[in-house]
Amino acid sequence: MLEKLLSFSRHHKMALLMLLDALLLPLALWSAVLLRLGGNWDPKLDPYLWIFAVPPLWVLPIFIKLGLYRAVLKFLDDRIVYTVFVGVSLSVLLLMAVILMAGIAPFPRTAIVIFWVFAMAYIGGSRFFLRGIVRRIDALDAPRRPVIIYGAGRAGLQLMAALHEGREYRPLAFVDDNPQLWRRTFRGLTVHDPLTLPQLLQDSGAEAILLAMPSASRGRHRQILEQLETLHVPIKRLPGMADLVSGEVRVEELREVEIDDVLGRDQVPPQPELLAANIRGKVVMVTGAGGSIGAELCRQIVKNRPARIVLFELSEYALYAIDQELARLAPAVARTPVLGSVTDTARLSSVLQAFAVETVYHAAAYKHVPMVEHNPVAGIVNNAFGTDSCAQAAQDAGVATFVLISTDKAVRPTNVMGASKRLAELTLQARHAAGSRTRFVMVRFGNVLGSSGSVVPLFKQQIAAGGPVTLTHPDITRYFMTIPEAAQLVIQAGAMGEGGDVFVLDMGEPVKIIDLARRMIHLSGLEVRDDYHPHGDIEIRCTGLRPGEKLYEELLIGDGVLATDHPRIMRAQEYHLPPAQLAGHLAALRSACAALDAPRAFAELQQVVHEFKAAAHTADWVAQAAGHNDD
Repeated sequence: MLEKLLSFSRHHKMALLMLLDALLLPLALWSAVLLRLGGNWDPKLDPYLWIFAVPPLWVLPIFIKLGLYRAVLKFLDDRIVYTVFVGVSLSVLLLMAVILMAGIAPFPRTAIVIFWVFAMAYIGGSRFFLRGIVRRIDALDAPRRPVIIYGAGRAGLQLMAALHEGREYRPLAFVDDNPQLWRRTFRGLTVHDPLTLPQLLQDSGAEAILLAMPSASRGRHRQILEQLETLHVPIKRLPGMADLVSGEVRVEELREVEIDDVLGRDQVPPQPELLAANIRGKVVMVTGAGGSIGAELCRQIVKNRPARIVLFELSEYALYAIDQELARLAPAVARTPVLGSVTDTARLSSVLQAFAVETVYHAAAYKHVPMVEHNPVAGIVNNAFGTDSCAQAAQDAGVATFVLISTDKAVRPTNVMGASKRLAELTLQARHAAGSRTRFVMVRFGNVLGSSGSVVPLFKQQIAAGGPVTLTHPDITRYFMTIPEAAQLVIQAGAMGEGGDVFVLDMGEPVKIIDLARRMIHLSGLEVRDDYHPHGDIEIRCTGLRPGEKLYEELLIGDGVLATDHPRIMRAQEYHLPPAQLAGHLAALRSACAALDAPRAFAELQQVVHEFKAAAHTADWVAQAAGHNDD
């Protein structure tokens, strides 16, 4: 019956509510008079029975004017009390005026006050009673997932209210670190000590934990998630407070816990003057604009209002994607998407000169270690000679600042990718030593979370597929940083350089990749399958180090490092080759690459990058195939 009523049109529901009020108002007045008379009816009131039927005549129009019947029952909130209060109070005043003007002397005056109380209770109570029924029916139609909310602050209470209105989750309890909140209840949900979570999960049957602490620091998030990891239940979190305030997301939009919540540090706020120094009001170009780092650099750059941003990218689709994103993000910033390769000096020169580019962020590179290891000529040409071509074009066009995005793999490299990036650094240092008017700056950092080709997206895919999660060695470690933080630090470091500088970013503590894999599995609510847990969900399998892969990465070649004004940016003191000596090596290497002679190019690369310790089993796939064909 109730379900049929709920299926009525909006106008029919409004008519039914008005009919309900038309019955409740006379009942409230009748109850008030009887209560005032002690349950004994006064016969003197018989001629005035019409007074019990007239309140709806003026109360219903008042309620219509106040919007009482426009409110949707399921989403009623406490404001409905104010609407009913105003409407009933006005009706009582009118009732009193009618009684006085009609001269109804037998009518007990104090009954009018009692009528006000009863009308408030009948009208307001009926709304909340109907709201409860509607929500219960709605909940039965869509069974909701039972959850526990971590955080009983304002965000947690807002989340609880939002979940009560929704159809996905059913909150069962709160947990909070504040002892003063323990054993308190909010809308029937009790706040518990986090130490009781294991027992609480078992008793309540909750299937997930919702982390409602959007204003907590990244460090605090990491501590909480490390505690929750052992529970092996899925964890979702509210978005950050900045996203909530900006309106980009709502409080009920829960997100999966990302691995950077566990591994990340509290970010040092960027220095606005450094962010703006090479960007504000200038023409800026980003090479590799469609890549992970390049795209984030573009996002950070447009926030600092350049005169124009030139997007230089080889991949047509990647260029289209970042151009469309920037059009939505910063429509007022002039932008020019340009297709081209960083190995094409003529194309670079024409672009830089045509737009009078003042700052270049060079992010274009081949970075996937195993791929470059077996395609060494392509890696050297793109990473080293591409950088040199871009630098030459920048010099010719009078670019003021050129910032190279380098890598920790350039430090004592064991692979072609790292060696080619170190050679790129050497070419810029040589140009600076030769007295270039362009200021060349290099920024070196480690892995960024979520970038293309990194382990985090790969692990997510493998976990979603049921495993196994594969890594190359149980002892392998890496430095990690979020993409936005890395991009901000690159821009700030570029503003501090005087020319020929190599900056290294404080990447925090290195992370064991096997620990990262375990945490990602646990935060997905699953168990690692190993000798101790043979019935676990996901196996972690080690496949062996790949060609050129290191167990540990470093950020410095030598021991010399100088502090800067920024706590996360250091200036490295690295060796560089005299320009004449480097030119000879580059000529020999360029000749080998032009001839597609991979073995000779590989040997020349070892000559110019002194600390390059090549992997013994590195081989060019094309050279191998050609050798087999000769046989």
